[in-house]
Amino acid sequence: MTPAAPIPVAPAPSPALAELPGVRDERWQIRVRGLRKRFAATGQEVLRGVDVDVERGKVNVVIGGSGQGKSVLIKHVIGLLSPDAGHVWVDGTDVPTLSEGALWKFRRKFGMVFQTAALFDSLTVEENCAFPLVEHTKKTKKEIRDIVFDKLAALGLVGAEEMFPGELSGGMRKRVGLARALVLEPEILLYDEPTTGLDPIATENVDGMIMDVARRFHVTSVVISHDMASVFRIADRIAMIHEGVIAQSGTVDEIRNTTNELVRRFITTSGVGAARGDGHA
Repeated sequence: MTPAAPIPVAPAPSPALAELPGVRDERWQIRVRGLRKRFAATGQEVLRGVDVDVERGKVNVVIGGSGQGKSVLIKHVIGLLSPDAGHVWVDGTDVPTLSEGALWKFRRKFGMVFQTAALFDSLTVEENCAFPLVEHTKKTKKEIRDIVFDKLAALGLVGAEEMFPGELSGGMRKRVGLARALVLEPEILLYDEPTTGLDPIATENVDGMIMDVARRFHVTSVVISHDMASVFRIADRIAMIHEGVIAQSGTVDEIRNTTNELVRRFITTSGVGAARGDGHA
């Protein structure tokens, strides 16, 4: 994620694809410019001109308070919402211009790890992880089983195949949710508040899992979080969204040493010192 451009007083037209330098640059997998979204039901403009970039192969974290637009931004990235204005480019493709059929194929780039893991309670761990492969591929039962067991082994879940979600700890549920997200071999993983509801030890384990998966599977990670202890452990880049715009984005050191009073206050009032965890590579 690159630092956001200054927000103009009046809305300025977003640059066309050809006018945005480096839009197809291999460094940036997702590029967002001038993104705006107002919901008619409430009249609230949740996104008011978001400019942010996501770096390929890195752990990119979006921070901000509740209701500031984090989840709405992510929904635009995967085409679940259409913007009122602006662009979302993923590998040079302007997402809002895609047809419904093209969107269906496009979303195969992504894996989603939900806050609550969103597992099917009536299915075993193996069946939960196999579900995307059964629904979206024509692989044989053996091929599916091999893929599932490979991902479960990679996440330290060997022996949990026949367990049901209700028998799992919170941390294990998170890992099963991640294994399910990985079976379709996505290029980009989206995490929605992955450490919510976990104790400090389980949180540190999930953080380690996020970093390990990013390295091992060479995926781009986009993490929504307000857990600053976790953020400073895992992030390569951080962007803070506030009142529908990016207050600041940059490297961990740039955010840690920020002179932006809003960002500094958000970090310090979290009760966490602005220092990178020892576990970060």
